[in-house]
Amino acid sequence: MTLLTLIPFLGALLVACAPSCRIARAVGLAVMAGVLAFAGTLAITYDRAAGGIQFLERHAWIPSLGIEYFVGADGMSLMLLLLTALISPFALLAAGPGLSKLHVVLILLLETTLLGTFTALNFIHWFVYYELSLVPAFLLIRSPGTKAATAAALRFFIYTLLGGIALLIGFLAIQLATGTWDLIHLAMLGPKVDPLLAAQFGWPPAGLLVFCCIFLGLAVKVPVVPFHTWLPDAYSESPSFVTMLLTGLMSKMGVYGFLRLLVPLFPQRMQELSTPLLWLALATILFSAFAALAQTDLKRLFAYSSINHLGYCLLGIFAVASVPLGAPAARAAATNGVLLQIFNHGLTAATLFCFVGFLERRSGGLRGMADFGGLRAVAPVFTGLMGIAIFSSLGLPGLNGFVGEFLIFGGTLHLVWWAAALAVIGLFVTAVFLLNILQKVFAGPLPGHWSKFPDLTASEILTVVPSIGLMFLLGIFPQLLIALFNKP
Repeated sequence: MTLLTLIPFLGALLVACAPSCRIARAVGLAVMAGVLAFAGTLAITYDRAAGGIQFLERHAWIPSLGIEYFVGADGMSLMLLLLTALISPFALLAAGPGLSKLHVVLILLLETTLLGTFTALNFIHWFVYYELSLVPAFLLIRSPGTKAATAAALRFFIYTLLGGIALLIGFLAIQLATGTWDLIHLAMLGPKVDPLLAAQFGWPPAGLLVFCCIFLGLAVKVPVVPFHTWLPDAYSESPSFVTMLLTGLMSKMGVYGFLRLLVPLFPQRMQELSTPLLWLALATILFSAFAALAQTDLKRLFAYSSINHLGYCLLGIFAVASVPLGAPAARAAATNGVLLQIFNHGLTAATLFCFVGFLERRSGGLRGMADFGGLRAVAPVFTGLMGIAIFSSLGLPGLNGFVGEFLIFGGTLHLVWWAAALAVIGLFVTAVFLLNILQKVFAGPLPGHWSKFPDLTASEILTVVPSIGLMFLLGIFPQLLIALFNKP
C-alpha cells in the first residue's frame, strides 16, 4: 500500500526534473502504467474468500495523540484504486497538445492523494490525504488563468475546505468520546459511538450534531444538493482533462466517505433520519436532471448529469440505512448497485468529458449544442463512440451504466418503494437530455462551415477505445467488479 501511494509522488519529482514537456508526459504515462499494474496485481491477489481489509501496514506516527500510519484495502478500496489507476492516465492522454509539465506533476500529485485517501485507515492519516487533494485540484481548475476559472477554483476550494473543517470538528469530538482515530475500531463500535458522545459532552443531542458535521463535510464533496453550487462552474471552466479527474475520481471521495465513515459510525442516526436523507437524495437526482435539461453548454449539461448519477448512489446508501435489519437480498442488491455505480459513473463521465474536449479542440473552444449539428455525416467514428458513452450514461442494457442503476432501483424498490418511484422521474429526464445531445449535435443537416469537421484521429481512438471496451465488458460481465466486494 505504501509503495502504491509513493509511486506517483516519486513520479511527480521525476517529471519536475524532465528537460521537456514531451519527456515529462512520457515519464508521467510510464509512472501511471506502473500504478495501474500494481493496483491490478493487488486486485488479483486479494483473497475474496476471506474478504475484509487486507494488505495491512501499521506503524506508530504520533503515539501521544493516538495517530498511526495505518493502511489497507478491502474490495471497495481496491475498486477505487483501480478506478484511480485507470482514469489518471486516461486524462493525461486526453489532454492534447496544451499539456504542460506542471499539469503532469499536478495530476500525479492528485493521484497520490486519491490513492492515500482510499487506503488510509486512521482518520488523521485519511484526513491529510483528503484535504491535500484540494491543492493540486485547485491549481488544475485554475490552470486556464481566466477570471472565470480563478473564481471557480476559489469557490471549489472554499466550499470543500469548509466541509473539511466540519468533518475534522466532528471527528475530534468522536476521538474525545472513544479515544481512537482507528477507522476499523470505530466501525466495530458502531451504535455505541452515539451514546459515548452524549456521555462525553453531557448532552443527548451531541451525537446528532457530530453526525451533521460529518455529513456536511462529505455532502460538499459528492456533492449533495443544495451543497452542489461549486460544481457546475468548476467543471465547465476547467480544461476537459481536469474535469475528467474531478468527475471520475474526486466526487467518489465523498461517496466513499459515506460508506467508510458515516454509515458504520451512525447506523441508528441514519435510520432515524432516513426520510429527510432520502428526500435529499431525491433532490439531488431530480433537481440536477431538470437543471441538465435546461443547459445548452455541453460541459455544464454533463456537470449536472454527474450530480444526477451520484444521486442514485445516495439513494441506495440511504435506502439500505433506512432498513438495518431484514430484507437482506434487497439490501445486498442496493449496496452492490451503489459500488458498481461509483466505478461505472467514474468511467462513463470521464469518457463523456473526454469527447467534449475533442469537440472543443476541433471547434476553437465551442461546446454549445446549437454550435453543431449533423456531425455524423463527416465524423461517423466520433459519433459512434460518443454515442456509446451517452447510451452508457443513459443506462442502456448491455453497457456498464445499466447494471448499477438496475440493482439500486431493484433494492430500493423493496426497501422504500416511494423513493424509488419518485427517482424514476430522474431516469426519464436523463433520457430526454442525453438523446437531445445526439439529435442536436450529431443528427440533422450539416452546417456548411462544419463540412470539413475532422473525425477522430488514430491516437484519439486509441485513447477512448479502452474505456469504451470496459463499458461493454462490465455491462456484460459485472461480476468482474462484484467479485471484489462479495465473497464467493
